[in-house]
Amino acid sequence: MRRILCVGRNYAAHRREMGGDDREPPFFFAKPADAVRAAGSRLPFPSVTTNLHHEVELVVALGSGGVDIPADEALTRVFGYAVGVDLTRRDLQSAAKEKGQPWESSKAFDASAPMGPIRPWSGAPPQGRIALRVNGAPRQDAYLSDMIWSVPDIIAQASRLWALEAGDLIFTGTPEGVGPLNPGDEVSCDIQSVGSLAFSLDSRS
Repeated sequence: MRRILCVGRNYAAHRREMGGDDREPPFFFAKPADAVRAAGSRLPFPSVTTNLHHEVELVVALGSGGVDIPADEALTRVFGYAVGVDLTRRDLQSAAKEKGQPWESSKAFDASAPMGPIRPWSGAPPQGRIALRVNGAPRQDAYLSDMIWSVPDIIAQASRLWALEAGDLIFTGTPEGVGPLNPGDEVSCDIQSVGSLAFSLDSRS
């Protein structure tokens, strides 16, 4: 993998959940490639937070890239899809937003992007159910078809901002139901037709 781009607030219900305006467009932020951890991992609970949140997402893995890719050609760049979770230090993010400061420390920390195996894919992107459970209890449950920006639109827009290449990963946003995680929690996620992801959180580091 080369880098991780993430789409923020790409589901209307999550945007409202986070206090956003329905008229606001989705936006991008980034995580380092070494934030990825494989399914089945036991992750250290991140330092300097008392409010760690889960955000399950469809991940697009690019097999090729380009600049200014037309939306109607974007799917030809897709290698496959995976289940991912954007872990977020929500308290650090909120404090940074209040001060108008960057919030990389809330998103781009070590092991902040657990991800399942990539399923090779061609044709129309998946549109099924996306769900996350914590210790077996449902937290997030929605459909990929609820996304504001579609996968082709996301790739096209990203290629206007960056020169995309093979190995880039794009986290496409999370539905409503984000919430806190605690040390010792067991997290399991599924996206219909794509796959699953499970990981656990160790004690605080």
